Amino acid sequence: MKILVIGAGNMGLTYSEGMANSPLLKKHKLRIYDTDPKKIETLRQDNRFNVFNNLEDCLPKSDIVFIAVKPYHSDDLFKQMQSMLNNEQIFVSLMAGVTIEFIQQQLNAKKVIRTMPNLPAQVGKGVTSYTESKEVSKVELILIRNLLDTTGTSIHVDSETFIDASTGISGSGPAYVFYFMQSMLEAALKMGFSEYDSKVLVSSTFEGAIALFNENNISPKSWIDKVASKGGTTQAAIDSMEDNNVKELIQDAAYAAFDRAVELGKK
Repeated sequence: MKILVIGAGNMGLTYSEGMANSPLLKKHKLRIYDTDPKKIETLRQDNRFNVFNNLEDCLPKSDIVFIAVKPYHSDDLFKQMQSMLNNEQIFVSLMAGVTIEFIQQQLNAKKVIRTMPNLPAQVGKGVTSYTESKEVSKVELILIRNLLDTTGTSIHVDSETFIDASTGISGSGPAYVFYFMQSMLEAALKMGFSEYDSKVLVSSTFEGAIALFNENNISPKSWIDKVASKGGTTQAAIDSMEDNNVKELIQDAAYAAFDRAVELGKK
């Protein structure tokens, strides 16, 4: 099985490393294509990869092709790819907002899988939602899932609507968490804590809360009720957030990302 990743940016390299470190490739080295000379030079020093700067040398004989370029680069890339493809190749898109139908039309391809990854894949904690064209077999889909799982976990969804929706939750979601963390860090600094102590207070609090949530079958609302005693300090904070409609604002933000993903898919 020969796997090619087109694009060695953050996501492309993350999935490349995850797959290359797994036993799934067996004796084959993972193939990477990029056009940046400095990046190519760096990648060639890593013996896990076969690195290419010419599509003709790697694309025609690749079985699975991960496309990990920015969406606005896809038109030019697809034009280059068109004459080098065959009907048995599987194309896995990591591009936000680019539909399966568009990829099929541009590449004259049948087997296309669209995914929505997220940034924690860089530390093996990612979640990737994915869905497929009808030409992809169940066996092929299992293979792709195993490859996606090398960066964390994956969730199969029934349609591209859920890919766009997962953009608003998991794809963009890490930024919401960082936004909340940044707000807490700034509050800690204003209270007089050092930068180091502020970071420890905030990061450890997030890690502990996530561990409690994952290790128990209790909803976030129930955890809030456990922590927030009537008339206490936590309840004062929760009341402030409720008064300022923070929950609704977070939901609006998730829908804004969802709506933007739909917009991108129509362009």
